[in-house]
Amino acid sequence: MSQTIKAVMFMSGAIVSFSAMAVAGRAISFELDTFEIMMYRSIVGICVVLILGRMFGTLGQITKRNLGTHFIRNISHFAGQNLWFYAITVVPLAQVFALEFTSPLWVLLLSPLLLNERWTQMRVLAGVMGFVGILIVTRPTGQSLNIGVIAAALSAIGFAGSAIFTKRLTRTETITCILFYLTVMQLAFGVICAGYDGDIAMPSLDTLPWLVLIGFAGLLAHFCLTTALSLAPATVVMPVDFIRLPVIAMVGMLVYAEAIDMWVFIGAAIIFTGNYMNIWSETRKA
Repeated sequence: MSQTIKAVMFMSGAIVSFSAMAVAGRAISFELDTFEIMMYRSIVGICVVLILGRMFGTLGQITKRNLGTHFIRNISHFAGQNLWFYAITVVPLAQVFALEFTSPLWVLLLSPLLLNERWTQMRVLAGVMGFVGILIVTRPTGQSLNIGVIAAALSAIGFAGSAIFTKRLTRTETITCILFYLTVMQLAFGVICAGYDGDIAMPSLDTLPWLVLIGFAGLLAHFCLTTALSLAPATVVMPVDFIRLPVIAMVGMLVYAEAIDMWVFIGAAIIFTGNYMNIWSETRKA
């Protein structure tokens, strides 16, 4: 099995995990703000990383190298994730995910500068087709522009920065090390932001299972994403995430009765075609 196909399989796991986070995030958004959600998610994540690291004997792989890169990676992700958690509470899920999917386009633009990865015609074509698909799904107008849409669009830039610096870290650091600093640094960010007003809400018994789900799903998503980025170039891995769009559109329709029309599926078909062509091209080269 080629490295590209393995990367795609891991990205499939990330897609399921991110979708589960969206549902859980909506379920608790009426009780906790986004900073509190991130703080409790990080607490769950730290426990999981330490337990699994102890079980598999990988805690010794945690080093102090590249702390600056870890910081940039995590502050970028923290900003993007908070904007994302806010957006899913005020904008239909399909639209949030569609706007979030501009992230691979930012990766395509920035990876030659920050990762020394080459642009190829097929990679650029996949990015362009993804962007066209997004425009078809969202059909943006002046009336549709609001704070939730802006938050979703800005979250994509944060996630792109996170993906790029994760890719840089995979060149020298293990997944245990990356996930450890992911949870520890974002816990610190969460405590500072959630506690700036001196009032941190405690989760109720009804909220607690959703927080555990967010913690596990978030960590699993990053494990899958980090593994995928270690197997294939970022410009190949990130566009695969476009497949989340039709998945979450169906979730929004079935769970939240959000309207869905044929334009969502037409846009998703264009997105999927671009991804398939890019994956096929990379597999052929391998």
